[in-house]
Parts: sequence; structure tokens; C-alpha cells
Amino acid sequence: MIKNKNVDIVTDIVLVDIINFSMLTSPQQLEIINFLTKSYRKMIEKLLSDSNISLNTMLLGLISTGDGFYCILNPRIKGYGAILGLSFNHFSDHISKRYPYFEGIRIAVHTGQVNEFVDILGNKNYIGDGLNDCSRFLELKNFTISTVMVSEAAYENLKLFLILHKDFETLLTQRGFKYSNYYMFEDKHGNEKRGRLVWLRNAGIINPPNINFNSIG
Repeated sequence: MIKNKNVDIVTDIVLVDIINFSMLTSPQQLEIINFLTKSYRKMIEKLLSDSNISLNTMLLGLISTGDGFYCILNPRIKGYGAILGLSFNHFSDHISKRYPYFEGIRIAVHTGQVNEFVDILGNKNYIGDGLNDCSRFLELKNFTISTVMVSEAAYENLKLFLILHKDFETLLTQRGFKYSNYYMFEDKHGNEKRGRLVWLRNAGIINPPNINFNSIG
């Protein structure tokens, strides 16, 4: 667990965004955000049940955006963010079967910088360019449902993660991991972005690595 304050933390950030959330009625918004939040928390707890990792160890924080949330991972599992995004995407299919007005989610993953601070209520929170940059990858016009947009930085860290964890490389191959060529686009501020769409032919939930978070490295 990261305890240092006022330092740059470079890690994976997963952004989940509910499609056309603003078009729903207030009761529908409340219903879907409550169900989504509870469902994903249960999904994460299920992920951790076989990995001997606590929720507070795997995640530095969860930040609500109103129509979704940011998920900030422990930097010790940097590279797993893309895999977590694919697991989130798989679970959204179950939500759409329950709520016919739910159009799905868009997911972006980026490896970037965040900073921890204590907000006005005394709660731990995060800011940083990494959060803003992650949101920019949802601006891609070619976004396809059932895919995850992964920034170049996040994709490079995924490759490093798979080198360190060969069993995950084997598992992704078995599940039919696919990726697009790089998309290059300008965000609303005119900054150039590069990212890939990734997906699994055989979708499913993939547990995080069972590592020693207390070791140095």
C-alpha cells in the first residue's frame, strides 16, 4: 500500500463510463449507478478471493465521476489495468440483460501519474494528469462496444506485465486476446493521443496476480 503523501505515483488507471447516462431519467440514473457500483465491488471481491489480496491493497482508490468511476491500481501490479478493464467489460453484459435501458459502458485504461491528497471531508482522494489523460481516450470516435481503449503507455506496461507473468500471457492467448492497430487522434485540447482497442474472443473475469505486496521492487 502506498503511504507517502505529496509524491508522484505512476500506475494504471481504469475509467468506466456509462453510455448516454445523461439521457436517463433521474430514477434510472440512481438505479443503474447503485447496481453498477455494488456489482463491480462484488466482482472485484470475487477476483481477490483466490488471490490472497485485500481490496485496499489491490486498489489505491475508487473515484466516482457521476456517470462512472476511476479505478486506481496499486503500482505493484502495473500492467494488469488492461486485464481488469476487460474483466469489467465482460460483466457489463450481465447488467444489460437486467436493465433494458442500459446501453453499455466504455472503458479506457492509461498508465499515468496521480497524487494523493486529503479532501475537505478528510477522505483520501486523488488528482493528477493521469486521470485527465485517461478520460481523453474516451473521445475516440471509433470506439466499439465490447472493447477496451488502452493508451500506448498502458499497452506497453501490459506487455511488461505479461513478460513477468507468463501464466497470464498463456491465459490471454487461450481466451483469444486481440488488439487493433494504433489509433492516432487529437483530444479536445489538440493533444495527440495513441491507443489500441483490445478485446477477448472468449470474455471472462481474470484474477490479479498473487504477489507479495510487502516485498521491495
